[in-house]
Formats: sequence, structure tokens, C-alpha cells
Amino acid sequence: MLVTQLALVSETSQITPSQLTRVAAALQKQAIRDFGPIWNLPASVDAFDKLEDVPVGYWPMIVKDDIGMEGAAGVHLDDNGQPFSLIEYSDSWSLTASHEMLEMLGDPGGNRLVAGQSPKPGQGVVEFLVEVADPPEAPEYGYTINGLLMSDFFTPHFYDPVVAPGVRYSFGGHLPGPRQILPGGYLSWHDPVTDHWWQQIWFGTDKPQFRDLGKLTARAGSLRSAIDARTRTTQRIAASGPTSERFSAALSLTARVKESTGSRASAWRTQIQALQSGSSTEGTWEGGAQDND
Repeated sequence: MLVTQLALVSETSQITPSQLTRVAAALQKQAIRDFGPIWNLPASVDAFDKLEDVPVGYWPMIVKDDIGMEGAAGVHLDDNGQPFSLIEYSDSWSLTASHEMLEMLGDPGGNRLVAGQSPKPGQGVVEFLVEVADPPEAPEYGYTINGLLMSDFFTPHFYDPVVAPGVRYSFGGHLPGPRQILPGGYLSWHDPVTDHWWQQIWFGTDKPQFRDLGKLTARAGSLRSAIDARTRTTQRIAASGPTSERFSAALSLTARVKESTGSRASAWRTQIQALQSGSSTEGTWEGGAQDND
């Protein structure tokens, strides 16, 4: 089975090499332990100092201070049709990086559509755009890996026709049923009857709302790029993450994780010094043949 290889690269001075490798390790664990088995999509994540170091065949995830044009953040395709993602830096950039990684793994081309019954009354069967992290995208539904905040994501059961007992619709178990969203999330689909794109959004209101985006008459990239630019997905995540309670809890957990890893590192150094000084041996032997060396 082919393994998708992702490269995490920082082009901002606000991220230290230590932070970059720690986030890459958390993303790697999420890809291998959480996302891969559920979606049957094996992947690896490695950190690189600069884009010039990224080996051929890797899909880069690039963190920048200023993405520039509004809507430029997110997953795009290069001239050869290979995906790369631009991640806007914020204090909770691990959450944004997780979101973009999940979206890139779930649908690298950004054009995958899945048929299903529309959540909007009066519409029939529509075509949902596969965006695995958008319905539960709010930081409140994220979870921590190695003390860092990661994004929740939906499972393939998200497109099931009906709710079934004991079925998990998102990794964190927050989504109550198929084709439903949570506060701060959204869902996009194409209505083949009217040729309009629709969304169900839940941004700062008491309940979800429907939004008619109209016809998509022209696009330079993927469907997901066009939808994300209209919805300002990554900018919203970057802005909401640092102010969320979940992020504050993750910061406290990170401090405790650093205390644990620091103690473990100290114990390793003590053992290494003992081995180097000869005060510790791997074993004591009596009798038997001796090496000629």
C-alpha cells in the first residue's frame, strides 16, 4: 500500500525548530493512529528546515505569517496536480495545520463529491463536497496529542443514509449523526437540479442556517479551494483557536508534558554519563571464554 508523505515546513520566524518538530510529531501520530485506520489512508509527516530540503514526492504544508490574498490559505494543487497547503500562523497553528493535513489526506484533489440526501428541506439527492474537518472544525471539538491541539474529523459513516446505534460519525464522537454540523462548522454541497452550491453554516447563531452560494461559474483551482475562499475557513480557525477554552486547556497540558519530558531527558543523560564514565555496566560475567579482542 502506498504511503502519502507530507512535509511540514515553517517560513515564519515565530516558529522555532523545536516547535516545528513537536507539531510534526503530533501530526504524524494523528495521521498514523487516528485518521489512517479509519479512512484506510496511511500517511507520514516529517519536518524540514526549508522548502529546498523537501524530497521529491512529498506534499508540503507551509506555515507563513502572511498568506497574502484572502482565501489563499488552504490546500491547493501545483502545476503537476500535486497538493500543497498554506497555513496561516497563529498561537494555535497546530490546530490549523491538523485541519489542513486532514483535508489534504481525505481528498488530495479537492474535488471529491459524494451523493446523499440534502439536509435542506425540499431538496432531493445532492453532491456533498468531501471536507473531513469542516463540520466539527471549531476548536472546542478538537483534542490534544502530545499536549498540542489537533482538529476533529468526520468518519466515512458521515455519509450514511440514517443514524444507527453505536456508530461514530466523528473521531471525537461529537457529531450526532450523518450530514450534520456543530457550532462553528459547516457543510457544502452542489444541487444538480438548480446547479447552485449550498451550505449549512453555524457561525455565531443559535441554530444552523442555510446559505445559497449560487452557481460556481469559474475557478482556477479545486472545488474545495473555491469553497474555502468563499467561507474563509483557515482564517476563521486561525482567529478562533487562540481564544478558545480548548486551546487554553491545551497550553496547560503542554506545560505538564514539558515537565514530564524534561524529567525523562534528565534521567537519560544521567544514565548516558554513567555508561561513558564506566560506573555502569551492561552486565557482570563470571567464568566462560574470554574474547581475544
